[in-house]
Formats: sequence, C-alpha cells, structure tokens
Amino acid sequence: MTERIFYSDVYCRHFTAQVLSCQPRKKKGYEVVLDRTAFYPEGGGQPGDRGTLNDVTVSDTQERGEEIIHLTDQPLEVGAAVTGRLDWPHRFSLMQNHSGEHIVSGIIHRRTGGNNVGFHMGSDTITVDLDVELTAAELAEIEAEANRAVWANGVTQIFHPTAAELKELDYRSKKELSGDVRIVTFPGADTCACCGTHVSRTGEIGLIKLISVQKFKEGSRIEMLCGDRALAYINGILEQNHQISVALSAKPMKTAASVERLKVEKAELEYRLNGLEQAAFQQRAEALAGAGDVVLFEPPMAPDSVRKLAVAVMETCGGRCAVFAGDEEQGYKYAIGEKDGDLRAAVKEFNQSCNGRGGGKPFFAQGSAQAKRAEIEAFWEA
Repeated sequence: MTERIFYSDVYCRHFTAQVLSCQPRKKKGYEVVLDRTAFYPEGGGQPGDRGTLNDVTVSDTQERGEEIIHLTDQPLEVGAAVTGRLDWPHRFSLMQNHSGEHIVSGIIHRRTGGNNVGFHMGSDTITVDLDVELTAAELAEIEAEANRAVWANGVTQIFHPTAAELKELDYRSKKELSGDVRIVTFPGADTCACCGTHVSRTGEIGLIKLISVQKFKEGSRIEMLCGDRALAYINGILEQNHQISVALSAKPMKTAASVERLKVEKAELEYRLNGLEQAAFQQRAEALAGAGDVVLFEPPMAPDSVRKLAVAVMETCGGRCAVFAGDEEQGYKYAIGEKDGDLRAAVKEFNQSCNGRGGGKPFFAQGSAQAKRAEIEAFWEA
C-alpha cells in the first residue's frame, strides 16, 4: 500500500521515497510503484500528477488497487531511494480548478436542486454536466456568487465522519456511501464527498469564470475555468479584442458595434456586386446569343457565380455552355448546362478524362477539375 502524502500535506512539492517495483509497459515506458508519494493519481475527473523521480520523467499517475502507479520514460532500480518533484504549476492549477468546480456545483445544487452528474478537466476547459437546465442569466448569477465565495477566503474543511455522523450529514455524492468517507467542505458553498486535491483557502482559487452553458442530454453542460487558467483565457480574449479594436479603429468596448456595422456594410456591398455581376453575365449571354456550343474560361470565381454565368449563357446560346473558372495551378470550378439537354454521359466522361469531380441534373452539372486548359478545350471541342 502506497503512503499518500498528498492527503496529509497537499502542498508537498518534493519528497523522498523508495522504489518498490518497476515494470515495463506493453507499449513504451515503465510503471513505478513507491512506498510513499505526493503524486496524486487520476480519479474523479481530476488528471494525474506529473513531474520527476530523480531525473526520470513522470508523465502521468494512475491508481491500481492500493498502489499508485507512476508512468515514467525510464526504469528505476528496485530498492533505490528517489526524490520526487511535482510539476507544481500543473498540480496547483488542478487544485484551483477542482476547488472551483466544487463551489459552482454546490451553489447550483442549493439554488436549483440540480446535481453534478459528470465532471472532466480537459486541456481546454473544465466541463460540468448537470441534470438540470440552466439559462445564461442563471449562469451569470451563479458565477457572481461563486466568486464571492472565493473572495471570502474561507478555510477548506476536510474530515472523515463516523457512520452515525455521515448518516445525518447533508452532502453531495453521486451514490450512497459507507465506510471511510472523505468529506470536503467549502463554507457557505459546498459539502461533498471527494478524494481529490483542493486549496486550503478559497482565496487561492483567485477567479472562477463560467464560459458557457448549453443543453446537454436531459440537462446542461457548463464550460468553466478557474485560477491561472481562467486568467490566461481572459487575457487571450482581451488580446483578440485588442487586435480587433486596432484593426477597426474602435474603442475596446465598442468592437461588437463596429463589427455589426461592418456586417451591414458587407451585406449592402454584396447586394450591389451581385446586381452588377448579374448584369455583366446578362450582357455576356446576349453577346453569345445563337453561338451554339460555348466553352468559357474565367478568372477564379465563387461556385455560385460560375453557375449563374452558365445559366445565363445556356439560355441564349442555343447549345451547350461550359464555364471554367480558375487556373491550372489551383484547378477549375465548372458549370455545364444545356437547355433541355442530357449531359450525364458527357460530364461523366469529362470527369474521367480531366480529373474532375461533380454532377447534377441531366441538363446541368457543377464540379471541379484539375487539368490544363488545353486538355479541357480539347475534350469539349472533340
């Protein structure tokens, strides 16, 4: 049985221990068991700790029965004394985020009766799954209350109640518990059965940021971050907004309004451009009236513009109209149409001959081709 230093001293960053076993893993690396460790193993939604044992890297920590397994990149001699050093910024961030999750889940449970039914500390955000639906307005209120609990700097209480005390205790748990139960309390916010690592005072969490809420299954899923990760997220958002502010010559708190103005201006310009484009296509169609089969090569255009030009010309040319927009390096977008025609066989053969992909209705097809202009012209002139 491995002595778990992280329960007696959650702030222990380095320690000495003896190697009890070292076994190679099936794929790569080694599984090392010590007589004592400050490395917390993955569990309850919290990732395992990482760090070093002497100069050997510990990439993860897992639990197997009563033993804690340190996953290392090199072997360690059985019986050897080692000094373990935690990746403390990583561990402390996990403590901040795990503690913040407790406070948020506890507040939600008290306010709505909803339960935390799933918790995961991901590389991007922390997700909390609930069996109750929440609105964005409710989320804002919960965030405000959670941060008030942080700023109160309350003392985290951890204890192991007797069976009689546990029976009378009002605490959160996903299932009914018995035996030796570890209870973690954040005063005024949450009391929960938990085996994870937590900060000693709520002020160490620093900040709780609830990023989003969305409907998930029969309840909700919250994305959140706490502490250093919340600060990094907010700083990233601020930097993005700063860049937009500079680009639009807008004050930082006015960027959304500036973007909305640009969207309106863009829509107006697109409307005018579409009208001009359609007029130009109509002029082209009138110039090609009665020309019979037509093959047109154009500069790169949007697929919808290629379609519009082909439709306009096929209505007047009296034959088949094939429009190719692009170049030999990037390839061509095509639209091929013939009023009351059947182009299926020709388009299929063209795709096979000129490395094309596409299809459509019997009288009209769209797609792309990666071929030289001369090859395309030779096919349709044959």
